[in-house]
Amino acid sequence: MTTLQRRLAAVVALVTSAALLGACASASGDASGNQLSVVGFAVPESANKAIAAKFNTTEAGKGTTFSGSYGASGDQSRKVEAGAKADYVHFSLEDDVTRLVKSGQVAASWNAGAHKGIVSESVVVLVVPKGNPKNVKGWDDLVREDIDVITADPDSSGSARWNILAAFGHALASGRSEKESHAFLKSLFANVKQWAGSGREATEAFDNKIGDVLISYENEAILARQKGKGYEYIVPDTTLLIENPGAVLMGANPKAKAWLDFVLGKEGQSEFVKSGFRPVIDGLDDIEVRGANDPANPFPAPKNLLTIADDFGGWDAANTKFFDDGALVQQLRKEAAGR
Repeated sequence: MTTLQRRLAAVVALVTSAALLGACASASGDASGNQLSVVGFAVPESANKAIAAKFNTTEAGKGTTFSGSYGASGDQSRKVEAGAKADYVHFSLEDDVTRLVKSGQVAASWNAGAHKGIVSESVVVLVVPKGNPKNVKGWDDLVREDIDVITADPDSSGSARWNILAAFGHALASGRSEKESHAFLKSLFANVKQWAGSGREATEAFDNKIGDVLISYENEAILARQKGKGYEYIVPDTTLLIENPGAVLMGANPKAKAWLDFVLGKEGQSEFVKSGFRPVIDGLDDIEVRGANDPANPFPAPKNLLTIADDFGGWDAANTKFFDDGALVQQLRKEAAGR
């Protein structure tokens, strides 16, 4: 079975599962219109559930129940495009919302607000076992011969795309030429022990002692430490700002708009912060974040923080160069695998 066939089969299975979930909800007699279907990428599930609990204590959220699913961002977006029920989506990449704009399911103005559609932020970090036995200090260590790397797969996961662009951005910022930066990525790809289906699956692989370094979101590393996992994480001098979009679908339950407003408010953003995400609003600097390298100062400013817009020309340009069929990442992965 080809990669495309596997992805299409996964989408069909997810749509079927979502349809069954919707049928169960209807059978349960939820005629109040209080159920919201949230479909998102895997990493923010815990934060969204905490926000939902807070939302239920408000007048707007009283009596609201939540359904939906979490998984690899691209797969989740394709699932909704194919017809799975969703009132609100929270994806890793802007592209995964844009897909739903093109299908007529999300309004073209979804990112016209003050936060440009972004509901959560993080940065790319390097996660290592407690004690850092391989003495990993930054990106250049990931191309050493003695290092095995775990990352998500860009064919299914948004987090993988952030990871790869952060690595490439480091290569350029370190003084390498464009061609030398391609070689750096190829060497890194040759060291990838496992390409996981999602950011969460990559963490689970690392939990199972696969690999020496996990490329991940800062919040994912913090959450792992909150759960008692013996990890350390390094915020590289050069890294990439991760910006995760959220959007309400057209024809959604009217409560979905109140939910998005709550997500972007102080209470919603506070729950993201507690789970290790960087907030998209000001005024939350006094929250200590358990599991962070410094709980009192959990989100240090990297020396060189790259952004998609400023350093890669936006997602259209980045996808054309790096991630489309036949583009740079596919070429370098094949070369790294010796094919």
